[in-house]
Amino acid sequence: MTLLKLQHITTSEVAKRSFLSRPPEPPATVLLSDPFQSIYIGTTKIFKVPFTWSYINLTNPHIAVVGITGAGKSYFVKTFLIRASYVWNTNAVIIDWAGEYKAWVNQSAGIVVSLGKGAFLNIMDLSGMKPLDRTKQIITSLEILTDIGDYPEQRRITEEAIEQAYTNSGFIVYEKAPEGKQAPTLKDVISLLQEKLQEGTYEYPAELENAIYRLRQFAREGEDYFARQSTIDLGKLTTSGLVDIDLSSLPDERFRALAALFILQSLKERMRSEGWSETKGLKALVVLDEAWKIAGDDRSDAVMIVREGRKYQFGLIVASQNPTDINEAIFSNVGTTFVLRVKFEKFLNYLQSSMSFSSFIRSEITKFGVGQAAVEMAFQTAIRFPETFLLERIQGEEPLYIYTIDMSDVLTQSELSANVLPKDFEFEMDELKGKLIEYNVSGNSIDSLFAEMDAQSRGIKMLDFIRELSKSGTSIVNIVSFLKSLSIDDLLIARIISSSGVENG
Repeated sequence: MTLLKLQHITTSEVAKRSFLSRPPEPPATVLLSDPFQSIYIGTTKIFKVPFTWSYINLTNPHIAVVGITGAGKSYFVKTFLIRASYVWNTNAVIIDWAGEYKAWVNQSAGIVVSLGKGAFLNIMDLSGMKPLDRTKQIITSLEILTDIGDYPEQRRITEEAIEQAYTNSGFIVYEKAPEGKQAPTLKDVISLLQEKLQEGTYEYPAELENAIYRLRQFAREGEDYFARQSTIDLGKLTTSGLVDIDLSSLPDERFRALAALFILQSLKERMRSEGWSETKGLKALVVLDEAWKIAGDDRSDAVMIVREGRKYQFGLIVASQNPTDINEAIFSNVGTTFVLRVKFEKFLNYLQSSMSFSSFIRSEITKFGVGQAAVEMAFQTAIRFPETFLLERIQGEEPLYIYTIDMSDVLTQSELSANVLPKDFEFEMDELKGKLIEYNVSGNSIDSLFAEMDAQSRGIKMLDFIRELSKSGTSIVNIVSFLKSLSIDDLLIARIISSSGVENG
């Protein structure tokens, strides 16, 4: 007689039994869209099904891209923008924090605008808006970037001075500005506040002095990038093909953030004024790469573009190493998320709790090579298949050249055996070049370094890499900053520097 044995098992054990679980991929009918209305990204890892992206059945066309340095974020963004241009004739505006995209945009016959190198933006420009509305936007930007929100009186007198500057220039503050009329500048606002101070009748002179000082930070001679008449027509940006707004030459993060906030505000207004067009698929894509200051604030217009972009056929692409830098209102509402390689447990925890993917997907993410990704799509209607799936590799317009910095000459045998520290760092070619530019390595030195790596099958030992950087004139400070950007801890950085001998070089 055969006995029937009952057994208690957990859901995770059941999930391992393939005959009881659904494969972690959407069906091919979902992955493959109309080729004339979609962008090819790559093939899925499990069933090798071609995946073509389309926003048609998604909640919106916005995209978040997360992954560590060298994981392939910029490679994906470039591929996506090129193919969106082919498919929908989509324009693209890249708000380029570190100047990572400008060489590629130049090579692609796009337009590069370099703020801090001869290009200026007057943040008082109206682009057809009411001066009253523009004033509120300027105050919001100052609240994000400075402490003016903590000082109501300073905020009030600054707001009044901005409105008065518009009035003095012949604008009616509650009416839309006529086309072609020249707006005042931040210097005009400062002059009004200084006149008020000199009159000596204001009750709180210290508040007035502090308000002047705060604005003067953005209007000093040589740093008045936003306090002079504009050399850029922001109204044309969304119809000019591929545009890179290079912020890397601006003095610091505050200046970059002010530029980015103003550009987003202007693009949002342009988006609203143009309205919806039945014949246009995706009018424009705005790229924010590592712009944590403005992608993480509730008051940023990045949040507004995510909320309203679909109905105006505008898309936002936000890329970051750290998913927690992206405002939750953005991250939880984008139609598609691409997760490349992520190492830190706290970031994986955040992603898993936000996207609700399985432990299997989490494990795969930690093992990704360059260009491999997990994809989550938010569909407009309820679905009966997994929203998160794996891509074998992003397949771009150009070959994915991977360069490796080998750590074996730095790590001890026990560290190598323990498999705790990274044995190497992989980079997509343009991403590594962009990173070296960010840390002030000259163009000739970069070419020499890549020639050296090409001769060694696109690889180099870490100590040789550091010595080459030092030989090219890169400072110790920049070398250390580069290593920190790879999330290498301070003790290991000290060992690398010491072993390379560059401190005395």
